[in-house]
Amino acid sequence: MSRPASSPVTSSVVHATRGPEGFSRNVPCEAEAVIYHLAELAHWEQARRDGAYTRSTIGRSLDDEGFVHAASAEQWPGVRERFYAAVSEPLVLLHIDEARLTSPLRLEVGDPATGETFPHVYGPIDLTAVADTTVLQPPHA
Repeated sequence: MSRPASSPVTSSVVHATRGPEGFSRNVPCEAEAVIYHLAELAHWEQARRDGAYTRSTIGRSLDDEGFVHAASAEQWPGVRERFYAAVSEPLVLLHIDEARLTSPLRLEVGDPATGETFPHVYGPIDLTAVADTTVLQPPHA
């Protein structure tokens, strides 16, 4: 069953985040139960063969970056426009159920100028955490 990416499910969850002292701590907050990741089609197909998704962002692996970039329902369209505009092939939008993640999830500042936070997954994303996918055809800008 496919759900439009603009229809997030919300719930109260606990996220690990960086505190003013620079360490991780648990912070209760109202947040989405679904986060999103833009995947290149070949990488998603590889993940389906391997049983886990291990790409961080365009051109970077989980090993390179240390985490997988993700976004909220409101953020992913802007990420697509800013960072994936030059991609000429379809992308796969992964709908990731936070409750099914086995790797740690942290909300961290992604843009120091604005203080905007983004979800980061610190480990592989198990296929069981991907609740749905949406294929996005180019153009991506």
